Amino acid sequence: MDIDILDVTIFDGDSIRPENRVSIRDGLITELGTGPAQSPADRVIAATGRLLTPGFVDAHVHTTFGGQESLACDVSGADGLTETLNMIRDYVAATNAENPTSAEADATDIPDPTNSPAPTANWVIGGGWSMADFPGGNPTADLLDAACPDRPAILLSADHHSAWVNTAALTIAGLDATTTAPAGGVIVTDSHGTPTGCLHESAIDLVSAHVPPASDAEVHAGLLAGQSYLNSLGVTAWMDAIVGDYGGHRDPYDTYVRAAASDDLHSEVVGSLWWPREVTDIDAEVAELTARARTEGRFRTTSVKFMLDGIVESRTAAMSSEYSCTCGGRGTSYFTKDHLEASFAALDRAGFDIHCHAIGDAAVRAALDAFAAIGSPRADARHHIAHVQVVDPVDVPRFAQLGVTANLQALWACYDEQMIDLNLPVLGDERTGWLYPFGSFAAAGTHLAMGSDWPVSTANPWEAIHVAVNRSHPGAADTSPLLPEQALDVETALRAYTSGSAHLLRSRSNGGIRRGEPANLALTSANPFEVAPGEIAAITNDLTICAGRIVHDALPAQAPTLPPQARTQAPPHRPTPPPAPTDSAPA
Repeated sequence: MDIDILDVTIFDGDSIRPENRVSIRDGLITELGTGPAQSPADRVIAATGRLLTPGFVDAHVHTTFGGQESLACDVSGADGLTETLNMIRDYVAATNAENPTSAEADATDIPDPTNSPAPTANWVIGGGWSMADFPGGNPTADLLDAACPDRPAILLSADHHSAWVNTAALTIAGLDATTTAPAGGVIVTDSHGTPTGCLHESAIDLVSAHVPPASDAEVHAGLLAGQSYLNSLGVTAWMDAIVGDYGGHRDPYDTYVRAAASDDLHSEVVGSLWWPREVTDIDAEVAELTARARTEGRFRTTSVKFMLDGIVESRTAAMSSEYSCTCGGRGTSYFTKDHLEASFAALDRAGFDIHCHAIGDAAVRAALDAFAAIGSPRADARHHIAHVQVVDPVDVPRFAQLGVTANLQALWACYDEQMIDLNLPVLGDERTGWLYPFGSFAAAGTHLAMGSDWPVSTANPWEAIHVAVNRSHPGAADTSPLLPEQALDVETALRAYTSGSAHLLRSRSNGGIRRGEPANLALTSANPFEVAPGEIAAITNDLTICAGRIVHDALPAQAPTLPPQARTQAPPHRPTPPPAPTDSAPA
């Protein structure tokens, strides 16, 4: 592939460069210059008014999970409960025509430990529903029964911390008023103790254990669908935040290995190997993960994922003081202090980077305490804490002091419906002032990375950057800024989403624009340094070059192919604002 991109503003992963041309020959970046190339390429793109960046690096995403769900009963695009139910009905009707009905399904195909007469095949699976569409964030089986009456159904919430199941699924799993929730799980029940159809955290496994596992072909198709979606948004590398069995999803490890070997995986990926909540023998678990470690190639597994707590919406995020509601409680901490300290130290010695999910201030502090207890971590460690929703101000400086990266999911730092309805009422005034302290992290010298947590929310980097800069989103329920003093400038946000995230992947080819390296680049529809801050979310990705090949091309057909004689100022970019972000709550 030979391309010259001319008259373009270049952000190289650190800052704006003085040149205005990037030349690519045989897929490699050969020159950063000014004006036309001495020997023009086969394709010349005049990119006046646009910004060229390194390909975005998503530091926290669930690519195979999201891809599989996009091919199943995906309701993530629904606007409200009515549309959600209609999308489920349409999916059920379409797949009923393609597959045998539950009554015709062979119940011997899938073993049923409960010996229930209910069907165990022909499940409806998928997800993406919003907790904000239901009172208290808890959907009910009777609603799902109306849309899916004859087949068992389990739909994960957008955050992947809850599941909505129908009566058929509850029957197959044998859930009733006598069922005890597993450690760390919540079965939502009525006044009689009968499950109502919503399961939180580890209670999801009570039903997901009965769902037929996805086939190799289905997981592979999910990976390709997820990769195509991310590439279309300018993402050329990512960290898959859970490589293991989770929430009914099959471990994608083998799929990634095969895709990398066959060249179906053209993006660079680091998989975070899942640390199960039930681990008792730390040394044995580290040895097992070490056997799965991959340190070379497009798919590497140099990271281990810990989920320290849940989410605010279900009051399972771990807090240092009680929630500000009648239910109270301090949430859920999945690991003891001793377990975290011992496992972090063992993994650091084994050469792994540690990737933590931490939402509540107690979970953030527990992670920092465990990192501090390592004593003298490896000099090249890439330990990081994702989400960092509620952080006590006294803990903010500790990130930089300990060399721990803050892995930001910036899209959620706004007044969306889930924040207004399900977060603020239970956090109270003091903790509301601690939400997503991006500006404080930057001022303290913390290394920053960014990710999307797709399919929890859109993987579009420009919507996340918009919120990081404005602390609001044009499609949010309330467009006033959330703690505006915690905003980042455009350059800092771009740096976090490119070189900052590439640092966590230990990438040698992503995160920068450097001569002699494979081209991993993204070209925008407009320059965020020239448009008004409130218009950043409307920026789109027009061209993605990944590992030296074009993987997405949406440049207008009428774009000039000859270099302009001089740089001209592009008019302000004012397209229609995008839809509201998917409600925030991470996995």
